[in-house]
This record gives sequence, structure tokens and C-alpha cells, in this order.
Amino acid sequence: MQSFLKPTLFVLLLFIGIFAHAQQIALLKYKGGGDWYVNPTSLPNLIRFCNENIQTRLETKPATVAPSSLDIFQYPFVHMTGHGNVFFSDEDLENLRNYLMSGGFLHIDDNYGMDEYVRKEIKKLFPEEELTELPASHPIFHQSYDFPDGIPKIHQHDGKRPQAFGVFIHARLVLLYTYEVDLGDGWEDPEINNDPQEVRLKALKMGANLIEYVFEN
Repeated sequence: MQSFLKPTLFVLLLFIGIFAHAQQIALLKYKGGGDWYVNPTSLPNLIRFCNENIQTRLETKPATVAPSSLDIFQYPFVHMTGHGNVFFSDEDLENLRNYLMSGGFLHIDDNYGMDEYVRKEIKKLFPEEELTELPASHPIFHQSYDFPDGIPKIHQHDGKRPQAFGVFIHARLVLLYTYEVDLGDGWEDPEINNDPQEVRLKALKMGANLIEYVFEN
């Protein structure tokens, strides 16, 4: 822990002050060449679902934020997705680490092909921590919607079992990495991936659990 750069008092106050009024979530615009923008309808659809079903009052349009920007402290929930390479500069790492350690939450959803790259960047972000697979009993799976078997499988990809990994700081889940799941594709407009309605609904319900968990913890 001692090697982490501690957030400044200014950053802490900025986050705390804005978090109390935050009603917007954001998409992370990262470097490295990966297609961070790949699912343009996913977050708007998730926002609509949450506002209609779990009584959130999120702004209908998500923000886009860079990992090095202080604007990230305005958003209690930041989503990251894509298929390819991911790279965090030292400036990105310091700002992201401060954001997460002072109350923020990052959801990384492998859209297929991100895994080998993003794991390296997560290790750079928290070198002294390990990605830990969340058990099915974790509260994130038991919010408004119950997932007794843990994270649901939305797309087949390599046919491996779906997994949800977390990074915990002082027992608080600050980063969730969903692998072989692809929630974001399930949140997309139905004609984009031609998912059955029950699959889309499963993805949206799990997404709503994420939002609810973050806003209540």
C-alpha cells in the first residue's frame, strides 16, 4: 500500500462534493488503440433500464472521460470496454488510482480480445493487489436482481465460463473486471447483436445490480 500515490486533499474534497450530487455515469476513453467506443448504445440503454426499474435518476446520456482527467471524479461509476490493446500512462495510473482509492468505481468489461492487455494494466494500477474472483455470494449479485450462480454468461466467445474479478482496497470493491461475459453487448440495441430478449434482460439486470451496488456502497 505504501507505494500507492495517496490522493491529495483537493482531489478527495472534489470527489466527495460532486459524488453527493452525481447523477451521471461515464465511459472511459483509454489509449493503446483499443476500440473504447465500441458499444455506443449500451450505456444509454442501461441508464434507461435503471431509471425505469430501480428508481435511479441518471442523466440519459453518459459522459466520456479520459483516465488522466480530473473530470473523472464527477462520476461514481465508470465503464470501460473494447476488443484490443489498452495502455495507461503514468499520469493515467496516478489519476485512476486516486479516483478509485477515494471512492470511485471502474467496471472493465472484456468485449473479446482485451484480456491479455488489460490484465497488465490492472497490475500496473495496483501492483500489490491481486484480481480476486468474486464468489456467487457476493452482494453485487444480490441487489434488486438475484443471480445465485454469480455473473451471467451473455456471449459465448471462447465458450469459457463467465468470471467476475475484483480489486479490493480496505475491503471495498473498487474495480470489477468481467471476463467471458460481455455485459456491454447485452446492453446494446437488440438488432445489433440479435440477442434473445431474455439474454438482454439478464444483462440489463446484472448491469442494474452494478449501478445499485456502487451508488449504495
